[in-house]
Amino acid sequence: MKTLFLLRHAKSSWSDPGLADFDRPLNERGRRAAPLIARHLAGGGLLPDLILCSAAQRTRETLALMLPDLARDAVLRIESGLYGADAATLLRRLQRVDTAVDCVLLIAHNPGIEDLAAGICGSGPEPMRRRMDEKFPTAALAAFALDAARWSSLGEGAAILTDFVLPRDLA
Repeated sequence: MKTLFLLRHAKSSWSDPGLADFDRPLNERGRRAAPLIARHLAGGGLLPDLILCSAAQRTRETLALMLPDLARDAVLRIESGLYGADAATLLRRLQRVDTAVDCVLLIAHNPGIEDLAAGICGSGPEPMRRRMDEKFPTAALAAFALDAARWSSLGEGAAILTDFVLPRDLA
C-alpha cells in the first residue's frame, strides 16, 4: 500500500508586480496556512518518506513552514521540473519514485496538481470527491491510497481519495 499527499502551495503574494511568477513569496494568509496543514498531516501519524517540491519560491516557502511538524527522516527533493508541470508530467515523476518509498508528499501548482488529483482518483467518499472536484484552492491537501507495491502502478483512476482538507477546515 502506498500513500500520496498532493498539496497545492499556500497562498502567494501579488504585492510586487515586478517579481517573476517563479519568485513570488507567500502572503500572510499562506504563512498561516502551511503549518496548519503540516499539523494535520503529523496528527494523522502518516508522515512522508519523500517530499517532492517545486523549486518556485512559494512552494519552497510552504515546505519550510511545514518542516518543523514533519521533521524526521524524509528525503527532500526540490525539483525545477515540477514548476508549471501539467498532470501528465507530475504523474510520470511519481511513477519513477523508488518502490521502497511508501509515502510521498508532492508540493506543486495548479492546474497540474488539481488535474492530477482528479485523474488518479478512482474512488473515495462521494462528498469528499465532489468537494475536491469543485475547487482545489491554495494549501488544499488531497490524500490518496494506492493499493499497489510500485509507484509505477499509479495512473488514471488507480487511487482512493482518503482525505481532502483545506486550512479553513483546521483553523
